[in-house]
This record gives sequence, C-alpha cells and structure tokens, in this order.
Amino acid sequence: MIGQRRAQTLRTRDLVNEAYLKLAHLKEPEWKDRSHFLSVASRAMRSVLVDYARRRQYAKRGGNLVRVSLTDVPLASDQPSIAVLAVDEALKQLSELDLRKSQIVELRYFGGLSIEQTAEVLAISTATVSREWGKARAWLRRELKKGESK
Repeated sequence: MIGQRRAQTLRTRDLVNEAYLKLAHLKEPEWKDRSHFLSVASRAMRSVLVDYARRRQYAKRGGNLVRVSLTDVPLASDQPSIAVLAVDEALKQLSELDLRKSQIVELRYFGGLSIEQTAEVLAISTATVSREWGKARAWLRRELKKGESK
C-alpha cells in the first residue's frame, strides 16, 4: 500500500479491516502457528484487493456500485485496480508453474511481509526467498508486459 497513489479510495486501515472480517468469519480457524496465520492473512488481503479491483471495474462499466468513504493511506485510481487484477491472474499462472514462488509473491506483495518474515512463514532461508523473489518478480514483469501489449 505504501507505493500506491493517493487518489485511491481503498486505504490501509480498510484493507486490514476487510481482511479481518474475512478471517473472523472462518469457522473454527485452527492456526498452527504465527506463520500459518500470516499466510492465511496474506491470502485474505489478496482476496480483498482483487474483489475491490473487480468492483471498480464493474462500476466503471456502468454498475450500480455504492461508493463508501474510506480513510488513511490510499491505493490509487483506475490503473492500480487493473494492475491488481493483472497481478492476480499472473500469480494464478505462476502458482501452476512454481507454487513456492507464488507464495513468496503473495506474502510479500499482498501481505507486505519482509524477506525475513516470508522466510519464517515458509520455513526457508532468507537467501532462498531473495533469490526466488527476484525470479518471481522478473517472471511477473514479463507476463504483465505481455498482457499490456494485447
């Protein structure tokens, strides 16, 4: 959320609140440990951001979306909504090719975890996370550029 534009209507606090609501509605969550919780929380944040981006796309195309005022750190206008959807689609493809790289991207991009935290969650070394993160980013960049040229 830090690198996003100020024109967005989704804010950090609201993202966390929405993710919390998703987690709170789980029937009998059985968190194995902190790492498991962070992984599930990252997935919930990804879900919230993707749903938000889809709603914005729907509204742009004439849907009857009710705009809710949100506060704190903004996420950006139309372009980031499209970017979140594109990243989500590319991430689905990456997960079919390499699940661990996909998990690293999800934890870092959607969960906001550091390399050290990601290594802890996945129980791998920080060097492995750094290496895989670099490869995953390069792959995603290439895939997203392919999507832009279509």
